Amino acid sequence: MTKRNTSAFPWNSLISGYAQVGLYDDAIALYFQMVEEGVEPDLFTFPRVLKVCAGIGSVQVGEEVHRHVVRAGFVTNVFVLNALVDMYSKCGDIVKARKIFDKMPLRDPVSWNSMLTAYVHHGLEVGAMNIFRQMLLEGSEPDSVSISTILTGVSSLGLGVQIHGWVIRRGHEWNLSIANSLITMYSNHGKLDKARWVFNLMPERDLVSWNSIISVHCKHREALAYFEQMEEAGVVPDKITFVSVLSACAYLGLVKDGERLYTLLCKKYKINPIMEHYGCMVNLYGRAGLIKKAYSVIVDGMNSDAAGPTLWGALLYACFLHGDATVGEIAANRLFDLEPDNEHNFVLLMRIYENAGRLEDVERVRMMLVNRGLDY
Repeated sequence: MTKRNTSAFPWNSLISGYAQVGLYDDAIALYFQMVEEGVEPDLFTFPRVLKVCAGIGSVQVGEEVHRHVVRAGFVTNVFVLNALVDMYSKCGDIVKARKIFDKMPLRDPVSWNSMLTAYVHHGLEVGAMNIFRQMLLEGSEPDSVSISTILTGVSSLGLGVQIHGWVIRRGHEWNLSIANSLITMYSNHGKLDKARWVFNLMPERDLVSWNSIISVHCKHREALAYFEQMEEAGVVPDKITFVSVLSACAYLGLVKDGERLYTLLCKKYKINPIMEHYGCMVNLYGRAGLIKKAYSVIVDGMNSDAAGPTLWGALLYACFLHGDATVGEIAANRLFDLEPDNEHNFVLLMRIYENAGRLEDVERVRMMLVNRGLDY
């Protein structure tokens, strides 16, 4: 164990291991134990520890580690500086992140991407575009990460089209990551024809490509057509794929198609349904007026105790639309426990009772509202 007291290597490995499984509190505690025992952090320690600070989301802890960086003499190291930019941006201090970025003696692609991602993450489109322009002016060639980040971050279709034009001039339009981002960019602005145009011309497609084009058509029958093409192309759908196609079935009222796809999810592809899948099925049956089937999804299809407000809320709304007071009562009572201060659930149940002519029950629920201090 003597080596443990002199070398940072075993400490770095443990810190990295904790961070990879999301045990950030244990990782940062280990780092401070390392410092307390007099072990000198090395070049590989700080990027790991700063990632941990970002995971915790504590700018105070991050600032303390930043001081350690300065005292250890790594304040000019590009790997450590990149980690500092990333840490401050993820902890919400975009000003400090930019200050470090501006003082960097040397910037690599990671530096630019970190700053660019920071602005996009915080919704600061002007800052993101300025970084992108600065990158070009300084002769640093944006990579696929930079271009994809800016494409998915711009709220202006005009800017997106300009960037697309620049991408074409540079010959990068069929880079897989960039093409996928173009699909997302155009669909975000309602230009489904442009999204389809990009997708149809792509020389190669991956799972992200298929999920993107299916997702943007989640209110259209084309979602199912693209799903069939995906299967024919030999691409295996994942959980995200099925959320999109089941959402399309629920929105369009395609009960039989939804049931068929849900069977594929479970039987053919052996995917364990997640909450979003159950939510889609509740919506599918609920919109179609098949209230008992929607209720069965929650009670029999999954553990009803695990069903959250979204599922019970969808069921309650379906009961309101189709006048099912019996199941509506069950759903509302469950929601009263899950969301005791959500006035909307009480109001929906009152309307269900009112439509059923159960005026005494309307008054009873109204008094529950009053007794809980909720306005109506």
